[in-house]
Amino acid sequence: MPQITWKKLRRRKTVFEHEGTHSLKRVLGVRDLTAMGVAAIIGAGIFSTVGKACFDGGPAVIILFAITAIASAFSALCYAEFASRIPVSGSAYTYAYATFGEFAAWIIGWALILEYSIGNIAVAQSWSGYFTTLANAVLSHWDMKFPAWLSINYPTAKAAFEEALRTHQTAVSSGNLPLFAWFSAPKIGEMRILLDLPAIFITIVITWIVYRGVRESRNVNNIMVAIKLLVILIVISVGAFYVEPDNWKPFMPNGFSGVITGISAVFFAYIGFDAISTTAEECKNPSRDLPKAMFWSLGICTILYILITLVLTGMAGYKNLNVMDPLAFIFEQRGLNRLSGFISASALVAITGVLLVFQLGQPRIWMSMSRDGLLPKAFAKVHPKYQTPSFATIVTGFVVAFPLFFFTTGFSVDFTSIGTLFAFLLVCAGTLMLPAMEKIKGKFRLPPFPGTFLVPATFIIMLGLMAFYRFDFSVFYTIRIFNDLQVFLFGIFILEFAVIAYFSWRKKWKFVPVAGVLMCSYLLTGMNALSWKWFFGWFAIGIAIYFIFSYRNSKLAHGEKGKRN
Repeated sequence: MPQITWKKLRRRKTVFEHEGTHSLKRVLGVRDLTAMGVAAIIGAGIFSTVGKACFDGGPAVIILFAITAIASAFSALCYAEFASRIPVSGSAYTYAYATFGEFAAWIIGWALILEYSIGNIAVAQSWSGYFTTLANAVLSHWDMKFPAWLSINYPTAKAAFEEALRTHQTAVSSGNLPLFAWFSAPKIGEMRILLDLPAIFITIVITWIVYRGVRESRNVNNIMVAIKLLVILIVISVGAFYVEPDNWKPFMPNGFSGVITGISAVFFAYIGFDAISTTAEECKNPSRDLPKAMFWSLGICTILYILITLVLTGMAGYKNLNVMDPLAFIFEQRGLNRLSGFISASALVAITGVLLVFQLGQPRIWMSMSRDGLLPKAFAKVHPKYQTPSFATIVTGFVVAFPLFFFTTGFSVDFTSIGTLFAFLLVCAGTLMLPAMEKIKGKFRLPPFPGTFLVPATFIIMLGLMAFYRFDFSVFYTIRIFNDLQVFLFGIFILEFAVIAYFSWRKKWKFVPVAGVLMCSYLLTGMNALSWKWFFGWFAIGIAIYFIFSYRNSKLAHGEKGKRN
């Protein structure tokens, strides 16, 4: 292995033209990209996790949606700056390669697997849940049910069984699907047979659509987005007539701590706007269209989230919304069973759109990494007929389908969130390293507003509020990392905030990327210990692969050899 030096780890890519005989079709405009963003953001969140968020925070969860939208907007502005300057496939991976260097780019590319592939595992499982509910509703007319053991995987059912033992639960009903599946599953010897067949099926179908080409994916996606928006508008307009204002009282029943409890669910619901930046090489005018599409999709989704939240809490009251299908539930409670069934069916369309966008994004990131020599050449192979990254698309299908046998939804969501926040953080930090750019017509540029005084002032105010509420700073001296992880991470955050405040004042850093870094860092402090352990393990594997294969095969490394020769 060649000698490893810090300089080589930070070698940057400055030329981003596609080196190859095949290029991707440039067929996507602002409307198509906005539809992709809406499809990625509005899915499992608004049809599923929004119920739990409302249960925890009450009507005041609309504040959390607004806060998360602002945090996402800071990241979107940074993504837009990069997308305007570097309009090629790769998303945060490519942007990191231009600013931090090769090693950081590899780390980001490895993290994005968590967002796109691991995240799609959770989405596919959510799709399976709605499919099973709808299938049972249809089959009930013939006194039949979809086999429970074919709708859930082994670890999820086993966890339900262990929980039943712990709580001394003796009754088993079909209403508790995981537990019912455990007892109804066929056996081979002592081994119970359980698999999430609908999730595996939809993953195969989506992989086939993406393999066939972006134009086909675009057309399917635009149709799904149109149906999805129509359904949401129907829910809002019909539900408005059933809203009882008294259900909005108290507005913040569990205090702000109750509102902030839903941050994981709400943040997961916003993941997706960055996925459209992976399609830069298929955009007609990426420098102009990508920034517009990101802002349009974030704005549309935020408005719809707030309106849906007000309808949900106004119709049913926050105490009744701890369910997996809140939109269908509130109409079922009002006796509108046909509308409830229609909403359940539409949820399948909504979640399918999320699967499509993320299954479209992952192969293009791998394609970019392969072009740079960090992955085998097969990942950069473009299908001669469909002009899509064919091998990378097939591998993505396997990466999503195989873990469906043993990943639980909760684990997938946590693992996805930590990887995505880490990627967002580095993108925001990367914009601080970009050279100044003159304003050019048609190209996006970050607002030049500096954080020279605002960031240090915010830090001082935060310390003042902590002192006012008698925060015990001595806890930072007695913590054990994984036993008091949140306290430890918050201490790291305070130190980071202090350093950033100093450099914002000294170097006059722009406010937007600094705010993005700080918000992503704060949200990372809320991740649980198990997620962090898996996160570090995942990156240990990624670092090993980099030094075994990528470091030696990098095109920049070969360029250095050529110069020496």
